[in-house]
Amino acid sequence: MASPLISSRRYWAFFIYVVLVSHVSNGFYLPGSYMHTYSTGEEIFVKVNSLTSIETELPFNYYSLPYCKPPGGVKKSAENLGELLMGDQIDNSPYRFKMNVNESIYLCTTPPLNEHEVKLLKQRTRDLYQVNMILDNLPALRYANQNGLKIQWTGFPVGYSPQNSNDDYIINHLKFRVLIHEYEGAGVQIIGTGEEGMGVITETDKSKTSGFEIVGFEVVPCSVKYEPEKMTKLHMYDNTSSINCPLDLEKSQIIREQERVSFTYEVEFVKSDIRWPSRWDAYLKMDGARVHWFSILNSLMVIFFLAGIVFVIFLRTVRRDLTKYEELDKEAQAQMNEELSGWKLVVGDVFREPNHSKLLCVMIGDGVQITGMAVVTIVFAAFGFMSPASRGMLLTGMILLYLFLGIAAGYVSVRAWRTIKGTSEGWRSVSWSTACFFPGIVFVILTLLNFILWESNSTGALPISLYVILISLWFCISVPLTLVGGYLGTRAEPIQYPVRTNQIPREIPARKYPSWLLVLGAGTLPFGTLFIELFFILSSIWLGRFYYVFGFLLIVLLLLVTVCAEVSVVLTYMHLCVEDWMWWWKSFYASGSVAVYVFLYSINYLIFDLQSLSGPVSAVLYLGYSLIMAIAIMLSTGTIGFITSFYFVHYLFASVKID
Repeated sequence: MASPLISSRRYWAFFIYVVLVSHVSNGFYLPGSYMHTYSTGEEIFVKVNSLTSIETELPFNYYSLPYCKPPGGVKKSAENLGELLMGDQIDNSPYRFKMNVNESIYLCTTPPLNEHEVKLLKQRTRDLYQVNMILDNLPALRYANQNGLKIQWTGFPVGYSPQNSNDDYIINHLKFRVLIHEYEGAGVQIIGTGEEGMGVITETDKSKTSGFEIVGFEVVPCSVKYEPEKMTKLHMYDNTSSINCPLDLEKSQIIREQERVSFTYEVEFVKSDIRWPSRWDAYLKMDGARVHWFSILNSLMVIFFLAGIVFVIFLRTVRRDLTKYEELDKEAQAQMNEELSGWKLVVGDVFREPNHSKLLCVMIGDGVQITGMAVVTIVFAAFGFMSPASRGMLLTGMILLYLFLGIAAGYVSVRAWRTIKGTSEGWRSVSWSTACFFPGIVFVILTLLNFILWESNSTGALPISLYVILISLWFCISVPLTLVGGYLGTRAEPIQYPVRTNQIPREIPARKYPSWLLVLGAGTLPFGTLFIELFFILSSIWLGRFYYVFGFLLIVLLLLVTVCAEVSVVLTYMHLCVEDWMWWWKSFYASGSVAVYVFLYSINYLIFDLQSLSGPVSAVLYLGYSLIMAIAIMLSTGTIGFITSFYFVHYLFASVKID
């Protein structure tokens, strides 16, 4: 007996160790391709992403502003499904570097700014729009001092508006600092490192891999007023003299009509000890680790408290009553049945078909699908397979997982339908409803939000072609798999009820307080497990920060599942004890009501933490996406609670002997 116990403990100890290490280890990212090394003088081109703002949350195309365009014209980079859904639009740019060559370069001078361009530049400046540049898959990083603290940002502002001034100034000179690491490739093997690659580099590849790796990309933005007559004599990529960022506003480039803006940049290459596998560490620095641990410890206290209640219910109350009941002879049992109270009185009604049983089966199926998607995604991310270097991969992976898990949704919903109805009749309707329910809600909300984005000419608006792709993926993958799962559900044995249901339903005694109040209050316990991590997730989505503490998120997910199961079991038992046999929907919403608090917290976050968010359009977008998140959480947590409660009730009444 000791040996299996010890091996089990070692297994769990190893699992917990790997989960904890996965979020603090450096240089462990997604496999995919080799790292890129550059030789001296080799040309490197910078790419530009959509302009973004935490004030409006409406991304716009970089070339919607009068910036210099590359000589060969603007060319879009290939984008995956996740990038398109997030509003990314990555294009080439005229910014060209030569590896390990420091230089100051002239780009272009714009024609005199017209009224529309000035209005647009001023609006983007005052809405705090950021220019996002990418070099060798690294976003441009900017450092700033605020209240004596060094703060880092990705991207740089379109312009700035000095205090006590109505004028705006454009950023037209960039000082780039590229950190490089010299790699010789001699006698070195690199196995499974790097956010873009898992490769093996040996001496046979020495000639191909020797050179410089880009391990950092920093930018200092400046506004410089040039003489247009002098600058127009230059050609693109001509060398200019290096300059310091002016502090005097008179020497900065103002935004006004008929002004001609000249764009220049400097690049400096600096050798660094940072290795290529660790180059994303500057972006993924984890602040507030103590807060995450506090959240986890707080959740553990809630779990132990609820586990104590469940322990008392099972071992003291239920087992004691069942033992006492089974020790009596038949006459004594018959006499005792007349004197019984509590959950034993609803033995003939506890498995009576609930109201709207089809909807319940559909929501359970969708909940299984969403929960499976979340668990697999977070597990993969916790072990380093969802790198921020692969833009949009997290969202793309979630969508594909959701589509393929349709088979699980169909199976669970139809099997629940057979269990409740006792027949397979109508399983196709249940399967179709399962395939359409949650995607239909998301489709309606996204379409309404998309009309708003189309009206604003934002790159965040989904093009019609993407709508066609998403609908095709849903119809060709998710729907057939859901129907296949439903068919398998008809072939599976339905769960047999341990007791018979009476023909006449028992009257439920009146209560002093409504049952929905208890159900709604139960959601506060799962929310207490979730809300701190929810703050970091919302900050990463709406404030443009990287979220990469998936190790913590995996632990929080496991705690959330445990709390949801315990809350639902306790609440179901409390309802049965007051002879309320209508426990089906209550067990679902006991844990699913956490979604109400998630949505209310999202509103609180909008009011108190997103104070910079401006305009009703941005608020509607935020609330729309928050509503989708809340509905998904309700279906997932509600399903966890219902399934746990169902098996609890099944076990409870399977132990009662009924003649």
